[in-house]
Amino acid sequence: MECLFRREYEPNELLASHPPKLKHPLKQLVFDACCPKGTVHKGSIVVTRWRAAALPASALASTEVVAVPGYYDYADSEGGVWHVNFADPRLFVAYGSPLLAQDELQAVEHPLLGSIREALLAEGEPALTEQDSQPTPVLVAGVERRCTIVTEPNRDAGRPFGLYGNRFAVAAPDAVRRALTIHDSPSRTNLVCMAAPAGGHGPYFRKQIEKILVTAYTGFAAAVAESQGVPVEIRTGFWGCGAFGGNRHAMTLLQLLAARLAVVARVRFHVSDDRGIEDFRVGAADLERVLPGEPALDALLERIADLDYEWGRSDGN
Repeated sequence: MECLFRREYEPNELLASHPPKLKHPLKQLVFDACCPKGTVHKGSIVVTRWRAAALPASALASTEVVAVPGYYDYADSEGGVWHVNFADPRLFVAYGSPLLAQDELQAVEHPLLGSIREALLAEGEPALTEQDSQPTPVLVAGVERRCTIVTEPNRDAGRPFGLYGNRFAVAAPDAVRRALTIHDSPSRTNLVCMAAPAGGHGPYFRKQIEKILVTAYTGFAAAVAESQGVPVEIRTGFWGCGAFGGNRHAMTLLQLLAARLAVVARVRFHVSDDRGIEDFRVGAADLERVLPGEPALDALLERIADLDYEWGRSDGN
């Protein structure tokens, strides 16, 4: 594993030197509620960026896998727990925009993520999770989660269609305030920021499958390295299957395989709903179908390609 850069930030200095640039008034509204003047931020934030790693030929770990309904709740999320950020190739690029998809929702709830982007750009560092068509996952350890924003539809609370995705931009300010819970004693979160492929159509080709696997493996193996012997739990979901139209079965299989290659102790897979649990089960079963006989890596990739996964459609968010 090759770490391309490492930065450690004191959060109060980070925020003072590189305040987030919030282009939408509702993003500013949430930030002002989470981080009013005089707020004291605790701990330190470590940011690392990693070169794409070669896939190992070693035996697969016996990773425990748990599927859970719903979305991230960040409970008990410190220590060796890492949440996948469904990143853009440009790290946190839309944090201040009108959009509120998974990446931007994490940046709203962890408001110093915008400051991290601004600090890296000011330092001349590439704030990229992908460069020259190669994955370069970014890990962020110890960033405070200062609020929760509920995105599910609730007509009585003024959000009949919810706040997720493009809905956030047209919400009433009062509806956003009602959806917001401020954390007086914020927890701290570790993130694995990695970009899924976008814009695919038709079948998944072996080259695409291998790149997805390398991306997830690099991010997960970096989390193991940064956890320094503490057993790692990766929390993820249908990475790349929303706006990018990824195949849920494929992205389940490849993340579970990456976790086993990276010797991750546990994967907590958030499936959202009943349809999600079924999609997860199919992807997990597909992995078991291609593993018998302990095939070499090339043969395993060929078996996955032979599953004939097809790209889906963007969900519009």
